[in-house]
Amino acid sequence: MNALNVLALDIGLAPACAALRINRAGVYRDHVKRRRLHHPLRQLQPRPRAPLALSELERQAMIEVLYSERFADCAPRTVYATLLDEGRYLGSVRTMYRLLAASAQSRERRNQRVHPGYAKPELLAVQPNEVWSWDYVILDIFSRYVVGWMIALREAAHLAEQLIADTVAKHNIAPGTLTLHADRGASMRSKPVAALLVDLEVTKTHSRPHVSDDNPYSEAQFKTLKYRPEFPERFGSIEDARAHCQQFFHWYNGSHCHSGIGFMTPDAVHYGRAPTIFRQRADTLNGAFLANPKRFKGKIPRPPKLPPAVWINPPKQETPTNTTLDPSTLIKCVPVSQSH
Repeated sequence: MNALNVLALDIGLAPACAALRINRAGVYRDHVKRRRLHHPLRQLQPRPRAPLALSELERQAMIEVLYSERFADCAPRTVYATLLDEGRYLGSVRTMYRLLAASAQSRERRNQRVHPGYAKPELLAVQPNEVWSWDYVILDIFSRYVVGWMIALREAAHLAEQLIADTVAKHNIAPGTLTLHADRGASMRSKPVAALLVDLEVTKTHSRPHVSDDNPYSEAQFKTLKYRPEFPERFGSIEDARAHCQQFFHWYNGSHCHSGIGFMTPDAVHYGRAPTIFRQRADTLNGAFLANPKRFKGKIPRPPKLPPAVWINPPKQETPTNTTLDPSTLIKCVPVSQSH
């Protein structure tokens, strides 16, 4: 601003603002604002009282009523209605709230539980057995392979503990290499399960309350289960449910071509056969292209790729808002003369 003032003395304010690329209207606004703030009358004159405001005696009378033993536990609307029934009017409900707020008396009177802030889980898997998602069925999020499941008459912590221990042992999970993600069910947050995960050196994470996106792979797997044509309206017994799930998970792991993993089966991805299958598919498409290139418009078709990484809540990419251009990198556009 000092440079603007010095330059404006020589060439004028408008050319100085143009030379320094300063908004002239903003300069005028700042000048008027400073002049108003330093005006002597503005600093000396007090703000007048609103004509409709309560007097000090009226305010004190309202405070005494609100603080009285009779109305100490009543809401301002109840006080207002009760006084009207008695033929008294001390002020509006909004005025009562303002007086109570001024003395910090308008807060919640009950001792309510304060819920802690829940961090958004951000989990990354680049190979099988890095992150498992658990919601009665334990699912590997990278391969979508169902590594363990259990059906019981009721949910219990000791059953969840047994399921996790058996599944970790079955897949030979090395200590410190696995993260188990689950929702906030009673079994998932139970002390026996937490102690077991500590002993197995398995990291645990939980979804945020009422956020289904924090456990998307388990939700998608249950949708596939329930939308199968053979899924019954109801099961006759727990034995029927177990028999159905045995057939379903055998199909899901070994025959279901999953769209999220390049239409591979979870079994193929989990046990490392996906690259070989991808090459076989590519060879088949290449042969079809060589037999009839025109059908593919000269472009060799490729099979769907397997995602190299799988996220639960990937971190957001921060985009820069202010970018500085280097003048040396700019290309100057020179108009070309047209000839007739």
